[in-house]
Amino acid sequence: MIKALTWAAALVLALHGLVHLMGTTVYMKLGELEGMPYKTTLLDGRWDLGDGGIRAVGVLWAVAAAAFVAAAAGWLGGWDAWRPVLLGATLLSLVLCALDATRAPVGIAVNLAILVALWLAPQLAGRLAH
Repeated sequence: MIKALTWAAALVLALHGLVHLMGTTVYMKLGELEGMPYKTTLLDGRWDLGDGGIRAVGVLWAVAAAAFVAAAAGWLGGWDAWRPVLLGATLLSLVLCALDATRAPVGIAVNLAILVALWLAPQLAGRLAH
């Protein structure tokens, strides 16, 4: 049962990471997505980064995507550094989602849930071991 839950959770993390590629696609002008028109502003239009700046944000969305997938694979593969990678990915993702909160409110909630899970997991594991 624990193994199935681990696989399911890792799959959710990887899928959450892949969703970040939507931001990469739009901000780097790699394609168009319905409901996500290209723009150069964040913070609900209050911060205009211009084309170059928003492309850099698109790269950061890709970094977050890769880190989530790496953390999920690392967790399943027994890589010791998967937790710090997941923490970094989640914090980066949370900042990116907060900067564009009108487009990413679900991402904020998912990231907060991941942070809570990362905080609670060691405590729960300790209790289950006793």
